[in-house]
Amino acid sequence: MKSSRSLKVLRGAALAVAVLLLPACAGLPMSGDVAAGLPLGESPQDVDILPVASGPITGADPQKIVEGFLEAGITTSDNWDTARQFLSAPLQQTWRPSAGVSVDVGTETRTITASIADDEVEDADSAEVQVLLDLVASVDEFGEYSEAVGASPVRFALERQDDGEWRITEAPDGIVIDEPRFTKVFDGYPLQYFDSSWSRLVPDMRWFPRRLSPATAVTKALISGEPSAWLDPAVQNAFPADVQLAQEAVPIDPSQVAEVALTRAASGLDDKTLSRMRTQLQATLRAAGVSVSEVRFTVDGRALDAGVVDVAEPAAEAGTLVVKDGAFGRIVGGEISPIAGISDQIADIAEPIVAIDVAADDSRAAVQLDDGRIYLVRESGRDQLDAGPGLIAPSLDRYGYVWTVPGGNPAALQAWGNDVAGLTVENAWPNASSISDLRVAADGARVAAVIMVGGQRWLVVAAIIRDSDGVPTALDEVKQLRLLDGVSAGLAWLGPDRLGVLVDPASPRIVTQIVSGPGLVEGAPREAVSFAGARTPAGARVFGSGGQLFAHAGSAWREVATGITLLATRAGE
Repeated sequence: MKSSRSLKVLRGAALAVAVLLLPACAGLPMSGDVAAGLPLGESPQDVDILPVASGPITGADPQKIVEGFLEAGITTSDNWDTARQFLSAPLQQTWRPSAGVSVDVGTETRTITASIADDEVEDADSAEVQVLLDLVASVDEFGEYSEAVGASPVRFALERQDDGEWRITEAPDGIVIDEPRFTKVFDGYPLQYFDSSWSRLVPDMRWFPRRLSPATAVTKALISGEPSAWLDPAVQNAFPADVQLAQEAVPIDPSQVAEVALTRAASGLDDKTLSRMRTQLQATLRAAGVSVSEVRFTVDGRALDAGVVDVAEPAAEAGTLVVKDGAFGRIVGGEISPIAGISDQIADIAEPIVAIDVAADDSRAAVQLDDGRIYLVRESGRDQLDAGPGLIAPSLDRYGYVWTVPGGNPAALQAWGNDVAGLTVENAWPNASSISDLRVAADGARVAAVIMVGGQRWLVVAAIIRDSDGVPTALDEVKQLRLLDGVSAGLAWLGPDRLGVLVDPASPRIVTQIVSGPGLVEGAPREAVSFAGARTPAGARVFGSGGQLFAHAGSAWREVATGITLLATRAGE
């Protein structure tokens, strides 16, 4: 069920193109009929107001026609019918808006140049217009969002029509949307794939035009598509390649049952495969905000008997972990609640501690001292990891491995198991000159890092390749998420599909970045020196230089405790 290496190379190349995407055989899901009850995939809270552009103005010159065409990319209704009005009749039939999206800084940064002067327009019958875009990102035909920074020229050819109006006769497929309005036109939907052990679900964010029926869009993407190239080595799709949707629409009946018609190949599948398929699709629909009670598969109108499989659910919020007055544990109302078997072991360490990462089940902790040494702490005692100098703060994964790496040698990534034996994780950030932070996701399938590449500081993510026993052996290709404009003082997972970075302690800001999506920047407390994640962005905590602990209070930060000497982290956060 994995994609071939050749397909991965082609997909990876497509993501790197920072221009409007070339035509391809598939497009963003655009179809969906109306069924009884709610519209397809609609939840009561889904109703939204989308931006609307205007059609061509009578007598508009070539430059104004191109400007109007680009603006019309924000209006997705009727398969971008408004944008098609700017095109000649033949081009209206062949232009493919769903081939991709170029996301630029804004309309005011576009440089538009026409081949004919204003005083020549009246006598001309043809013209060319070139638009120079200041790109920030692109979305490919599969809905995958990628950073794409830089200038990108786009050429349009126009001709005067029989009625005297100018229309575009040559234009690249795809649309252009400015960054401020991208999330008003497109929504992110986290497709769910199984990890290598079939025990957890891993999100793969895709972006499709906003609509009242996301059920059809995500179902088609999951069944007919593939995981993103960078994530593919770490995940599995329960849907076999020869099983496809038999109907374009995914109706949801009044009892919120999603009816999914499959091709006949599904009739021969075993119970375990069908159960995994149903579990994966139900989780995807719910993660996309679709209200469904269950998924029902059918073949030729006959229901398939599909159960569900158990998958590990994200752990509940376990509170904030700190060191205060020499004691380590959860802070509750200003008091410290110790962690059995761990807190006493940490209290017995006489040397100053600079980092603590606790396993999700509280069974162990990775502790780093100010001289760089790292210990694995358990109820049975603490064991020093035989690692080299200059190590960055450790990160535990769900398999019990402690990850760490020298800051000046990113390729020397190591993971230490329960037997306190270190192993080298191959292919770790091959182009990086240094690394300041790394955090393994709660699913154990992905690792995020802040690295230096070519003098630029990047927030990146990569898939973790493991053997059948869960032993990490290598990282796959690096996906760049965001170029950072300051030194990182902390990296954290903020739920399954978001990362947070505390940037530039001299003027602290927190970057919240969707994995394969846009990000935002907010101010942080001016005393901020470290940062800890949580199961949701709202649960993040900031540690101040004066011993303060800050928590989110709406869009601001408020002080919730004082006298703290260390803010600890939890595995997967």
